[in-house]
Amino acid sequence: MVLKVCVGSACHIKGSEQVIQILQKCIKESDMEDRITLKASFCLGNCTEAVSVTVDDGEEVFSLSPQNTAEFFKNIMKKVI
Repeated sequence: MVLKVCVGSACHIKGSEQVIQILQKCIKESDMEDRITLKASFCLGNCTEAVSVTVDDGEEVFSLSPQNTAEFFKNIMKKVI
């Protein structure tokens, strides 16, 4: 599974760096480094709802904040397992 986190201007201002750090920690703590790849991406076209994240094919764009990232990851884990 590939998670792409927008690091464009709007997302950067709204905390994309923190979201990435939280996702890195969640991936490591769940021992999923071999099953989940985290990538940075420029604009995902959802600037007003930043921080934007896509999963795999990018059909759906999720809006995250540092406060809801861990919960988002729990939901992603259900798809991986």
